[in-house]
Amino acid sequence: MMRDTTSAKVIAVNISAQKGEKKTPVDEVRLLEDHGIVNDAHAGNGHRQVSLLADESIDKMRRLGLDVDSGSFAENLTIQGVALTDLPVGRQIQIGETLIEITQIGKECHNRCAIYYQAGDCVMPKEGVFGKVIKGGIIRPGDSVEVL
Repeated sequence: MMRDTTSAKVIAVNISAQKGEKKTPVDEVRLLEDHGIVNDAHAGNGHRQVSLLADESIDKMRRLGLDVDSGSFAENLTIQGVALTDLPVGRQIQIGETLIEITQIGKECHNRCAIYYQAGDCVMPKEGVFGKVIKGGIIRPGDSVEVL
């Protein structure tokens, strides 16, 4: 079910220097076309240049008693107000001045992360969404999100 995206927005933008670790919230990120986020470990060629997770998914884990926040699941963009997993591959999302195309819903986890062991579950494999950058630019918390 699609939500009304008129109030959809970015809650946090997060980066990490290495893959496989929590990401740290920052004031803004710069996306480069067909590359990803500058200074993030996951940037580069390929179809998983940027990762997105709904704030509502993080809330689900908080209700299980976990002390988690934006970036805890290694997502680049924490989004509020869009049912990300309802979006089909190929759908585009305008976030601020950028344009991201959804390329993958969920992922296979080959190794269990610390969150999985702490909670017995992790939302990123089922509810994380990945995309490639179609149009670059700056994204900041508070920027609007529009599903095209």
